[in-house]
Amino acid sequence: MHQNRRSPGSVAAGLALAIPSLTCAQTAPLVATSPAADAAATLPGPALAAISTLSGADTAWLMVSTALVLLMTLPGIALFYGGMVRRLNVINTMASVVGIAAVVSVLWFALAYSLAFTPGDGALAGWIGGAQRMGFAGLDYLGSTGQVAVSHIAPHVPESVFAMFQLTFAIITCALVVGALVERMHFGALLLFAGLWLLLVYAPVAHWVWEPGGWLAQLGALDFAGGAVVHINAGAAALVCAYALGPRQGYGREPFIPFNLGLTMAGTGLLWVGWFGFNAGSALAADGRAGLALAVTHIAAAAGALSWMAAEWLARKRASLLGLCSGVVAGLVAITPAAGFVTLRSALIIGLVAGAVCYWGATGLKRRLRADDSLDVFGVHGVGGLVGALLTGLLADPAIAGVEGSVLTQLIACVAVLAYSLVMTGVVLWITSRVARLRVHEVDERTGLDLALHNEQLGH
Repeated sequence: MHQNRRSPGSVAAGLALAIPSLTCAQTAPLVATSPAADAAATLPGPALAAISTLSGADTAWLMVSTALVLLMTLPGIALFYGGMVRRLNVINTMASVVGIAAVVSVLWFALAYSLAFTPGDGALAGWIGGAQRMGFAGLDYLGSTGQVAVSHIAPHVPESVFAMFQLTFAIITCALVVGALVERMHFGALLLFAGLWLLLVYAPVAHWVWEPGGWLAQLGALDFAGGAVVHINAGAAALVCAYALGPRQGYGREPFIPFNLGLTMAGTGLLWVGWFGFNAGSALAADGRAGLALAVTHIAAAAGALSWMAAEWLARKRASLLGLCSGVVAGLVAITPAAGFVTLRSALIIGLVAGAVCYWGATGLKRRLRADDSLDVFGVHGVGGLVGALLTGLLADPAIAGVEGSVLTQLIACVAVLAYSLVMTGVVLWITSRVARLRVHEVDERTGLDLALHNEQLGH
């Protein structure tokens, strides 16, 4: 998805890897002869390229991937989360996901995309982007002149497609946090929190890791499709929200019966399918590396499901549908940072490790943390993202992407993102609390948020 996801080297080297190719050895000649790459490489940021130099196949694949990643949230996450909450809170949970998608989309257009994916200025260049693309300025199709805006990160596709692809990642990252605070947070406060979190947490972290000039990119951190930017980031935020809001009434004393695990299973299926766009689309090309990313994604998901099931069987003498679904997601989360760097055998290892470790994260670790992370966002996404990021440093194969993995570098990136998200999420919650009440009143929580906040309820 981004230059530094592949290599911390020069922008030109990053552009080489963005151009469609069959093998790493072929990328250098392609850069030398690609007008799109030459045009983009002459500028530190956004540029115009001749329409004739763009890749139709890569553009088409990225558009399909954009739709697949949006499908992961709408309706994937909405169904996945909606099936796990209690009946009186299903509508609120789904409305939260849809509302966040709308808020993030408008703010991405207005400011967040520019902060994340344009080069910064001066001493702040490694920390936050500039204002070149505020309001998607200059992000136009100029058919009359035969030119189109392109990003320096992906000069072979229209920047409008690249920006929309990145938007779907921002949407799902913010939506993931919902799982930690369901059944007790005010709807308006949640939307305000999501907008501020996008601007103050997600956009800076995306810039650090995925913009070629970001400080973690320069350090050499590898994050193919969002292990740190999406999953560790969202997991840390979820944990802070769970602590800040406090446990749900009756937590640990009353049975919290999921509304419909069939919906959760349907959501899991949409996540699994959509993740092919998430990871394979992050190659930014319809090429062999995208094909490998697709294959390792599937293998890791299957291995995660089996590993979680085995751990649950050993611990509880049974296997559950919810456990299988959770294991699938754990495997998908863990392979995300590694998808463009590892072999199929390594993907199997990553999935097996993630399934077992995330099972512990959602059970033993959760008990130790004493946080009502309602739907185990930290236990699955936070822990799975950490597992995947560190294993990327250990298992990255230079023959695939031409980069060496470093466990130490990956650890620095994990700690940096985790710490920043923990602290800044607390700041964002504090700001939100100055404007709106965070937690609903006790009577509304007992009534259920569907009726209390939306005056709607599921039919019988």
